[in-house]
Amino acid sequence: MAATETLETDTGKRPRSVRVVLLALMITMMLAMLDNMIVGTAMPTIVGDLGGLEHLSWVVTAYTLATAASTPLWGKIGDMYGRKGSFMASIVIFLIGSALSGMAQDMGQLIGFRAVQGLGAGGLMVGVMAIIGDLIPPRERGKYQGMMAGVMALAMIGGPLVGGTITDHWGWRWAFYINLPLGVVSLGLISVVLHLPKKRAQARIDYLGAALLTVGITAIVLVTTWGGTEYAWTSARIMELIGIGVVALIGFVFWQTKAAEPVVPLHIFRSRNFTLMSIIGFITGFAMFGATLFLPLYQQAVQGASATNSGLLLLPMLGAMLVTSMVAGRVTTNSGRYKVFPIVGGVLMVVGLYLLSTMDTGTSRFTSGLYMAVLGLGMGCLMQITMLVAQNSVEMKDMGVASSSTTLFRTLGSSFGVAIMGALFNHRVQDLMAEKAGSLGSKITEKSAQLDAASLAKLPAAAREAYQHAVSSGTHAAFLLGAVVAVVVLVSALFVKEVPLRGAGPQAGGAEAAAQAAVVEAV
Repeated sequence: MAATETLETDTGKRPRSVRVVLLALMITMMLAMLDNMIVGTAMPTIVGDLGGLEHLSWVVTAYTLATAASTPLWGKIGDMYGRKGSFMASIVIFLIGSALSGMAQDMGQLIGFRAVQGLGAGGLMVGVMAIIGDLIPPRERGKYQGMMAGVMALAMIGGPLVGGTITDHWGWRWAFYINLPLGVVSLGLISVVLHLPKKRAQARIDYLGAALLTVGITAIVLVTTWGGTEYAWTSARIMELIGIGVVALIGFVFWQTKAAEPVVPLHIFRSRNFTLMSIIGFITGFAMFGATLFLPLYQQAVQGASATNSGLLLLPMLGAMLVTSMVAGRVTTNSGRYKVFPIVGGVLMVVGLYLLSTMDTGTSRFTSGLYMAVLGLGMGCLMQITMLVAQNSVEMKDMGVASSSTTLFRTLGSSFGVAIMGALFNHRVQDLMAEKAGSLGSKITEKSAQLDAASLAKLPAAAREAYQHAVSSGTHAAFLLGAVVAVVVLVSALFVKEVPLRGAGPQAGGAEAAAQAAVVEAV
């Protein structure tokens, strides 16, 4: 097929090879998003089989750490040595980690193998977004990134249900083995159909920069994971980690100005739009993952919903996010205009989080569902537009680091959101339980402010009512904080400059169009 046929505009159909690649990318995105959702549901069964309850948190932490630390590296490796090879390598590492995790014989092995899986996962989402950036001109990119947002929403809704079903009928090891056939299909499609220009950089990877960034990110994630749970926020261990993280990140920034081929070229932050999208992505992660943590908890503890269908509880938010993301992508494709979406998204996010903060023990499920839908509409305006504008703000040679940096900021935002909103929630719940239920209340929540359904059912009626009021108050404080933080999104969006999207309209052509057209060829 001629190269020019591969860059058809919105008026025609994309060639079969591009559609097949997009299918493979959606499968890979599903792998990246679905894994933690499925594994989370299987964790009680895993602990019952392998033991090691005291190390349970490390099964998630090891994966999260490895994913966050490797994300910028995968972006840079793809820019330097070629996107296809690095993306396939990340899929292979993820599948090896999945297979080994399924074969783990004790908790120590599982934690180690989950770290291997996380190393691969760091390249999955970055690879998906960067390849879309290579294949699709920005003018058309919004609708395809909207499809990816749909996959993310589907994974968050269906993950717990799929995880429960697999664990109950096949055993917990299949929570990991299920990745293998999906990954092999994606790997095969990418190998056969995707043809990207080969690269070979003369400069070496910036190992010192990579090491400093890894140490800094690891310290940040551990602080947000351990602070207020494993260790007090003012403990020596947390202070040490904060010090290590600050020193490593300052050293990283200094070294990036000296390195021949920096892991994260600082010049990309000279673009006002890229910097603003990084901030908006961080806050979006902060709000989204905080909401997905506390909304099911509120609905289970206060509204009496079943934990089994916890993914379905988020359907109003995730469904609204999916629809809005698709609409935003389509409108951006047709009009080439996008600034309105971050502004509207910022407004809706602030309003949605404020409405959620007003929920109490008398709020109906219908009302809370409406509030969640408002928040979902806001996040749908932001989720993929941030990636689209960030990619449009850098040169093609920096597409990988732009994608990985945006993903990293969103990941770090989620870590901070869960930690800070969680600390506020726990503090509020424990204070109110001590106030309303006395010593019994303090005893109930001394280990954790988040009770499961079985523990809640065993409480005396008075203690259960006190706990419901405490959870309602805790979610009020957490979401009110989220609303205040989300104001930053709105302020940032006002300063976004609407730069014409590359490849937009009939005037786009020349070297730009030729370079885009050469990205993929039909089989």
